[in-house]
Amino acid sequence: MSAALPKRSRGRQSREAEKRYRAGVESFCAAIQQIASTLDFRVSSRGWCYILEEHGLTKGEFDAAQTLINECRKSGDLPLDICADDNGRLADHLEDIDDLNSSDYAARIIGNIQYAHLWYTPFSFWDDLDIYVEMIVEKVDLKGLFSPVCAEFHVPLTNLKGWSDLNSRAALMRRFADKEAEGKQCVALHCGDHDPGGIAISDFLRSNMLDLGRAIHWYPDNLIIDRFGLNLDFIEEQELTWIDNLETSSGGRLDDPKHADHFKPYVQSYLAQLGFRKVEANALVVRPEAGRELRKAVLQYIPVTAVDEYNAKLLEARETARSEIEALLRGGLA
Repeated sequence: MSAALPKRSRGRQSREAEKRYRAGVESFCAAIQQIASTLDFRVSSRGWCYILEEHGLTKGEFDAAQTLINECRKSGDLPLDICADDNGRLADHLEDIDDLNSSDYAARIIGNIQYAHLWYTPFSFWDDLDIYVEMIVEKVDLKGLFSPVCAEFHVPLTNLKGWSDLNSRAALMRRFADKEAEGKQCVALHCGDHDPGGIAISDFLRSNMLDLGRAIHWYPDNLIIDRFGLNLDFIEEQELTWIDNLETSSGGRLDDPKHADHFKPYVQSYLAQLGFRKVEANALVVRPEAGRELRKAVLQYIPVTAVDEYNAKLLEARETARSEIEALLRGGLA
């Protein structure tokens, strides 16, 4: 399958040239929709660039392809939901309207009683463990990629989008504070870009939390911060795409001596080791199975048997709840 990026020539377009361009856009969109049908998670517009690289897109075309994908979502050439939602921008307090009349609604409620015990959760997955783990990722694509693993092990998963805002950082710290008060060793797993800023986020997570220590009444002195990706050995093993610049989200370039951060130690150390190149975390979308193999980072801290043991304990509690519900229903019907 070809996903060649359609391009217009400079100047005024002839009718034939415009027709060829539109045919290219249609082919480009068809390729994306066909690939989307094979994925079990959604990716961002940037994530699509990495996927399309294996179908003919070049690194130098990433920015133009990202722009075209968003233009096609606006025009209807691609479905709007072909890209992952930015949860931070979703509307709150939307109405949820029932589409049933009152008698059907009442019947549904009564019918659901037989399944009500399945939502009964009287204890935490972490209660019987001496550890508590959360995962922090830098890109929405990683959130979609790691979500199945985190759901399996009940690991909270947060997308910090680079440097976290104060509210999300405070919420994270409060959860760690509560678990540490229960005597648990807290662990923050972090996966982000392999560039100076992405690596610095891992290094600065602790100092960022220290900044809020007085406000939260908790300090990360005993917190384990484990950057499990993207790391150089994994990048080389999986042959992930290197991008030959250090452009930041603001449009500046850390390899430019005029950039305000260019001469900072974390930038200079990176440049000395790896030069003017980076790997964005979005690159993992083209290696989803390899990305999920990073579940080893979770298993390093959580026993593999913990899920089965928790589920067995939960099943017993829910069966007890089911018996109680049935007893109350029999009493009501008597």
